[in-house]
Amino acid sequence: MELDNIERLLEKYFEATTTVDEERKLREYFSQDDVATHLQQYRPMFNYFSSAKEERYTKQVPLKPRVNYYKWLSVAAAVVLTFGIYFGKQYQDRKQRELEQAEYAYQETKKAFELLAENFGRGTEKVAYLKEFEEAKQKIYNNN
Repeated sequence: MELDNIERLLEKYFEATTTVDEERKLREYFSQDDVATHLQQYRPMFNYFSSAKEERYTKQVPLKPRVNYYKWLSVAAAVVLTFGIYFGKQYQDRKQRELEQAEYAYQETKKAFELLAENFGRGTEKVAYLKEFEEAKQKIYNNN
């Protein structure tokens, strides 16, 4: 190969405009023993690319099966929703019973106060008689 041609290919290589065939020619040139002295600096780079292409990874790669968390998440959401509906219904029923008991207690208390008010009304009538009695007694004592 001509030295001018190799220098031109190197320029194209560093500009990233070479084809695969041109890169193969560069690798072949730098793998030879007779490389121009001013191009010796590029030889390790092209030799490395050639040797790196031959390397293989030989260790085993441990592959874990991927756990599908979305399936378990949807199951958990369904369980939480079911419990929420069940216990929410019980809570509403219990609150309804408490509300009914409170209403019943209110009605009974209201009846008791009405009865008390009625009896107080009778008591004030009797006190009015006592007042008349007291006035009569005072008249008797004052005349004596």
